Amino acid sequence: MDAWIPSLLHTLSLPEVGLTTVFVVAFVSATLLPMGSEPAVFALVKLNPELFWPAILVATVGNTLGGAVSWAMGYGAHAAIDRARGSPTHLRALDWLERFGPKACLLSWLPAVGDPLCAVAGWLKFPFWPCVAYMAVGKFARYVVMTAGLLWLVPGDWSALAR
Repeated sequence: MDAWIPSLLHTLSLPEVGLTTVFVVAFVSATLLPMGSEPAVFALVKLNPELFWPAILVATVGNTLGGAVSWAMGYGAHAAIDRARGSPTHLRALDWLERFGPKACLLSWLPAVGDPLCAVAGWLKFPFWPCVAYMAVGKFARYVVMTAGLLWLVPGDWSALAR
């Protein structure tokens, strides 16, 4: 039973499969599903150090696209509720967010609140492309800091695990 774990790790660490895995995990984790993509990025980079920048970029793209989907879900939810009520929806608790506008999406990297923030940006009908740009900057910075920090905290070669 335990023999399949090294085989699975080896398959997922292959550059052609590993980057796809990172993309999918980063994309899904940027939706409202409770999941983190940093372990997948870290594991791939730990097993394949030469993939540091490709993994960071693929994770950033996947996570940003997932954030864009969350934005669209929020936008769609707003439109559906507006139609159901027949009037615009304004939430007093989100007034501060409206003052920041798309720049608030820089905080999309935050755990627990970052992904819902993308949906709220869509809900508030913030402009799509500026939101995506700010999401990408925040998420890129998070992946660089998190992955580099983990590599520094957990030194050593893990390539034996992938065999």
